[in-house]
Amino acid sequence: MKKLMTMTRQFRDDENGAAMVEYSILIGIIAAASIVTIIAIGVWVNGSFTNLCSKLTGVAGVTNCTTVAAVTP
Repeated sequence: MKKLMTMTRQFRDDENGAAMVEYSILIGIIAAASIVTIIAIGVWVNGSFTNLCSKLTGVAGVTNCTTVAAVTP
């Protein structure tokens, strides 16, 4: 009976499993935040290039934005 009580106390006082779960949740939150940030930056960059392309089309007479590098001033 004494050995059972000792094992029960050790199990109750062991916090390794709880710490592992907490770290796993923290890593998941950091990963999700990183993915959302990367997607947001990608959308912003895409919008910036689309805006630049539309401005070049109106001003410089560029018909295709993939050939902007070939246009000479």
